[in-house]
Amino acid sequence: MLTWAIYGMVYLGSALMVYNVYSYIRFAKRLKEKKNWEKERATLNFPIVLLVMFLIGYLVVGIFGQPDLVMSGILFGGSIFVYVIFRLIQRIANRFEENEKLEAELLTAEESGRIKTRFLASVSHEMRTPMNAIIGLATLALKSPSLQPDTADRLTNIRLSAQHMMGLITNVLMMNRVVSNSLTLEEAPFSLSGMLNEVNVIAKNQCEEKGLTYRSSVEGQMDDAVCGDEDKLKQALLNILDNAVKFTPAPGEVTFTAEQTESDEKKRVFRFTIKDTGIGIDREAIPKLFTAFAQEDSADSCGGSGLGLATAKSIAEKMDGDIAVASEKNAGSVFMVTVTLTAAERQEMPEAENHEEVSLEGRRILIVEDIDLNAEIVADLLDLEGAASDWAENGQAAVEKFTENPPGTYDAILMDLRMPVMDGLAATRIIRALDRPDAKTVPILALSANAFEEDVQHSLEAGMNAHLAKPADPDHLYSAIREQIAQRKKIESGREKAPKASGWRL
Repeated sequence: MLTWAIYGMVYLGSALMVYNVYSYIRFAKRLKEKKNWEKERATLNFPIVLLVMFLIGYLVVGIFGQPDLVMSGILFGGSIFVYVIFRLIQRIANRFEENEKLEAELLTAEESGRIKTRFLASVSHEMRTPMNAIIGLATLALKSPSLQPDTADRLTNIRLSAQHMMGLITNVLMMNRVVSNSLTLEEAPFSLSGMLNEVNVIAKNQCEEKGLTYRSSVEGQMDDAVCGDEDKLKQALLNILDNAVKFTPAPGEVTFTAEQTESDEKKRVFRFTIKDTGIGIDREAIPKLFTAFAQEDSADSCGGSGLGLATAKSIAEKMDGDIAVASEKNAGSVFMVTVTLTAAERQEMPEAENHEEVSLEGRRILIVEDIDLNAEIVADLLDLEGAASDWAENGQAAVEKFTENPPGTYDAILMDLRMPVMDGLAATRIIRALDRPDAKTVPILALSANAFEEDVQHSLEAGMNAHLAKPADPDHLYSAIREQIAQRKKIESGREKAPKASGWRL
């Protein structure tokens, strides 16, 4: 019985070793087929030789030898040990393959994300360019003194529709950043009251155009000097106010209230409440209200992309806050936006400038724009303020015009970014490097359909003073030019050492 057990272990060990050899040969062949295992091909053959030699030894002992219990146990245990080690190696190799596959998928996803970002940037640029013409021409036409009332109404509706389209484009771009987890916030000091005034002006105009009543108020005391991303906070509030106006029929009412709820040495918590008397929201639809591309499915829905509220909530959450909503069908809605901002020291706040004192009358502006119609619109807008303008069709022509004219000829330069021959960034760098007294101080403002945050950063890094995204509101355009001209006066008078770059994104 013992003899049968001894030889049984020897032959079972031999059979297991045959299986080990067969399995390893298949395993090695699979690895050799992979391109990144080419250097290990010779090493992969060595274990096959060892395993075959072990197998021959097993068979020799089993056929010609007289194994005892100890030897048969060693041979059988060796086969099991090789089997276990081989299985472990297989699992490790499989993990490596899974990791390589995941890395490849990650690289593919990142490349896909970069392609999508480039595509959206291109689409944004291409859409903003004609929208700039539509809004600009409508604005110019509305300033005509001989305009008939019905024509004025149609032009107003055209401009409002174009501005609404621009809002949709902005929300799509912002949601893309949210989905790709690339939404970032700036941390810069700003005046909260100034930001709220801008919001109120826009919301009040929207309400008046639709026949709604707009009320705004500040409850209690609020700190004005704060640090955060002013543009994104303003966008989040305007997205909700835009929804309130859209879903409130005339003669309804929209109310906007701001209050400071908490404060400590570093943080300030603010709550903004938007209330309307509109059509309201079904309770069942509230949970999906902030889901991107989601809309309430109802016959009386006013449409929309479903992006405004989702974008606003993402911004609020980035600011350590949230958005709560209470609503009933046909009873209006209440949205409460909570955000946390950092307290700013008074010395951190940008100096308040009276830019209205800087007149554009008699100023000469160099417009750098490759599209004739866009250049003509900007020239006409400047002409309304009494400013003269020259036109350069690309960056190279802009450099030539600047160098050909005596120092001080141009009070400011409006520079497009994407242009043939030479782009705006390269032209700005060349102008800033010129050896003439006005090369460092002449205000250069980007006026471009490139509206991403990195576009703003690239503009400022190239030496521009501000970045305005097309289509720029005329009042904001005038204000930006006045600001930079006033800044230039301070530099040339010795009160400032260098230009103060700002990230206007309009």
